Amino acid sequence: MPVSYQTGTYDQKWMEKLCVQNYAISAVLTEMYTHAEYLQKTTEVKTRLYKYSYLLTNFYIDPITLEIHYDFNPPLCCTGVLEANLNSNVIGVAHIGWISRDPIPDSQLKGRHAEYGRSVEDLTGVFSIEKFIQLWGNSTCGAISVDWLPCV
Repeated sequence: MPVSYQTGTYDQKWMEKLCVQNYAISAVLTEMYTHAEYLQKTTEVKTRLYKYSYLLTNFYIDPITLEIHYDFNPPLCCTGVLEANLNSNVIGVAHIGWISRDPIPDSQLKGRHAEYGRSVEDLTGVFSIEKFIQLWGNSTCGAISVDWLPCV
């Protein structure tokens, strides 16, 4: 029996990945494009730290359970923000996702972080994306701007 190898054709496509994290507010944004024949995009991401909402003053490890116990000051104000403005025209595959979690582990969740919100969007084909994402560390920071709305 003869042995044959298939070499196939290799078409190089666009691939671009972006991941931004704000550790103070436990927010993560991911923007990824793969297998793209056409990719025209503008991405603007800002992440800022205002004040620490939780100042770590003391922690200790329980020698029996090996759990970490934290002693935090009460929240001061807004910790920070992660803002993203995404505009893309794509022929290919796109993945856009974000998650916002409590920066402090919760003992009721066995040391895991409470999840505030999550969004995952997977797209394939020919499409246009216009998206604005704004994740605040604390909702008492003030008014949220809406200057990102497009004119019609």
